Amino acid sequence: MSAVALAGGDSTRTGRAPIAMPRARTVPGLLEELSARHPDLEFVVGGGQRLTYPEFRAEARRFARGLHALGVRRGDKVAILMGNRPEWLIANFAICSLGAVMVSLNTWATRRELAYMLDHSGTSVLVTVDRFLGQDYTAAIREADAAGELPKLRHAVRIAPDGRELPGGVSWEAVMEAGAEVPEGVADTEEAAVEPPDVACILYTSGSTSTPKGVQLQHYALIENMWGIGERMRLRAGDRLWLAVSLFWGLGCENALFALMTHAGTIVLQERFEAGEAIDLIEGEGCTVVYATPNMVRAIAEHPDFRPERLASLRTGVTIGTPEQVRLLADLGAREVCNVYGLTETYANCTVTDAHDPLELRAVSVGRPLPGFEFAIEDSDTRRPLPAGEIGEIKVRGYVTCGYYRAEDKNREAFDDEGWFLTGDLGYLDESGRLHFRGRLKEMIKTRGINVAPVEVEEVLMSHPGVEQAYVVGLPDAERDEIVVAVVVPREPPGGVDEAALRAHCAGSLAAYKRPRRYRLVAAGDLPLTTTGKVRKLGMKELFAAGDDGG
Repeated sequence: MSAVALAGGDSTRTGRAPIAMPRARTVPGLLEELSARHPDLEFVVGGGQRLTYPEFRAEARRFARGLHALGVRRGDKVAILMGNRPEWLIANFAICSLGAVMVSLNTWATRRELAYMLDHSGTSVLVTVDRFLGQDYTAAIREADAAGELPKLRHAVRIAPDGRELPGGVSWEAVMEAGAEVPEGVADTEEAAVEPPDVACILYTSGSTSTPKGVQLQHYALIENMWGIGERMRLRAGDRLWLAVSLFWGLGCENALFALMTHAGTIVLQERFEAGEAIDLIEGEGCTVVYATPNMVRAIAEHPDFRPERLASLRTGVTIGTPEQVRLLADLGAREVCNVYGLTETYANCTVTDAHDPLELRAVSVGRPLPGFEFAIEDSDTRRPLPAGEIGEIKVRGYVTCGYYRAEDKNREAFDDEGWFLTGDLGYLDESGRLHFRGRLKEMIKTRGINVAPVEVEEVLMSHPGVEQAYVVGLPDAERDEIVVAVVVPREPPGGVDEAALRAHCAGSLAAYKRPRRYRLVAAGDLPLTTTGKVRKLGMKELFAAGDDGG
């Protein structure tokens, strides 16, 4: 089989002394090791707090003992739902230190989506804020609980509760107080029982089906693969990361968090992205590392307060996008910015460019496979291996999810008989072994870096009584990479549904980024068809005239 495999670590150390890879292979072990090695180094800055590694560890262990007092034990599922706050990270490390499993929830999720993820994961404790970004989580949980949709949820740990009643609700402070009463030895015993292959977290990601998939990620790989990512980025002890990418997303809680942590860095949190505040944080905190999606980069570049000298501290980081988008971040100051490729299932990144490669190489390719990964490119129809330079489906082995949670059918679809993970993405390997990403084999839409499954949106549209057929695709967009658009065939008689009604219908069931931004209402006879008479879904894009924006 035509494949590329890399093993071992990157050896080039231009301009800095070698950094020792951490010995720990569990999340609590890593925190303990870094606390001992760097007792005076800040780990987390945000929300008015500055916590060194030992101070952060003390907070996480206290919260872990509080969760233990609530009945959380090894293997239990505990979910987190909030913006980029220090409490998100404290809860995450506390959960992992108990041998429990952290369930990361999308802050844009609607009541329906939250209920599904909480129920599917079997979450027993939820750690949350009441409201964020216009979303009322307390109301959503109350409604779902009243409807009997959350049979396993026992407690909701609330940060700054607003006074409304919530079944099983308890304040963050009360859990911390309970933790202070639990002996330290309890935390020691639970941490010692955590094993490297244990599942540390479940991250929900949209797939080719209508419901999100729970990606299981193990302790050891969160450390080993993220160490490799940090090495490609040429991270240094004491680096400071500006992080406004959402922690619930794999790019945040997989990639950024552990890449920086394994290299003894500091995380500077921005609760939600706003370009002016981002500039202030980067400048004020002397951030050297940036993780940013293209829309974030563009917003910073176009902000009236931006001046190049304000971002002079930046050196390296990660972004995704076109060559022009990569170059823009380099022009803003992150001269060693890295282009990447990966999925939640591959522990965020499986290829990363080298920060010391020429910018042109970093702009046009997504780099060589990280240590511990194997790649193969094959024809998706014949499964014939393809040589260098030919575009086909990307297959990966190595640091890959141990499986989707409670979804054996999806596991069978995702892995072949030889253990290769079928990404559904298209690309080719050049003669030097660098991967070039060329789009998605699946119909997945990626808007502002976040996956949207068309089937999920289509099912919501089809649930409207005035809709006969619905087809959802993605259109290229300079700001969002892609936008969600929908072609709808109304039921007879004509006039039974209009665009305003569809927008209102979707607003009640879909997170904002999943809702179609443009619609075309057409007769069934106007749908594009294949030569065999089947609906040609890719032809739907042709129904949207250039420059004709419906919203």
